[in-house]
Amino acid sequence: MYTVMGITGRVGGVIGHDLLGAGLPLRAIVQDPVKSSRWATLGGEIAVAEHGDVDALTNAFRGSEAVFVMLPPNADPEPDFSHARHLIDAVRQALAATRPRRVVCLSSIGADSEAPSLLSALHMFETAMVSLHLPVTFLRPAWLMENFAWDIAPARARGELPSYLAPVDRVMPMVSTTDVGHFAARAMQEDFDDERVWEIEGPQRYSPDDIAAALARVLVRDVSAEAVPRAGWDPLFRAQGMRNPLPRIQMLDGFNNGTFRFRDDGKHTLRGEVTLLEAITALVREA
Repeated sequence: MYTVMGITGRVGGVIGHDLLGAGLPLRAIVQDPVKSSRWATLGGEIAVAEHGDVDALTNAFRGSEAVFVMLPPNADPEPDFSHARHLIDAVRQALAATRPRRVVCLSSIGADSEAPSLLSALHMFETAMVSLHLPVTFLRPAWLMENFAWDIAPARARGELPSYLAPVDRVMPMVSTTDVGHFAARAMQEDFDDERVWEIEGPQRYSPDDIAAALARVLVRDVSAEAVPRAGWDPLFRAQGMRNPLPRIQMLDGFNNGTFRFRDDGKHTLRGEVTLLEAITALVREA
């Protein structure tokens, strides 16, 4: 059995389709039974489990050849990451009780850094997974192209791309969730021992200016990228409803100042196939 957390999300959905396409038995973990019908129709077994429910996760993981685990995204965590710690501990306990042959853990570029930021939760997640002494693949994707879904509305309405990544002409590694899902499904099917890290990026590197150009092409209008002044981030994020914007600000700083980067200058990254233009085209189609 191949068990997938987060299957209703972008990465998890790709994993599920890849596993079923390979003729493998799929167990889809969902939090809302209403969202399970699609995967049941496709031939998957359904397990209902909240991310922090140890007993439900244990039942879902039991008898698995491989398990894909992840944390739900949370851009506004508590200062002590208490909720993330709770979710991590639940996953760790469930894996410890069931001991699958392989674990694939969705992490991120920068998760190996001890610098405090939004990525600290993933640093803790990796540490907890290592403590299990199970074969585990850590997927550390670059900045996700799908993050730019939030930028479609201002680009369409005003021709603007407000960028927290700066300077706007500097390229950085990016990758589509589609490619991340394909690599995750591949990792679940490979025999390996101990821990391994897969750093993943797209076919080339891109800048905010490149994102603006892709949006301009798809939306058929002029779009320009402009860096949002660093001094205004905190009040802006709070005005948007965030209670604790510091971890997000620290994460953005880490990308902008080069703290969060691939090992060995990215010499050993795995390369996906989805281009920025293809990802933006799909996002605009969904919007």
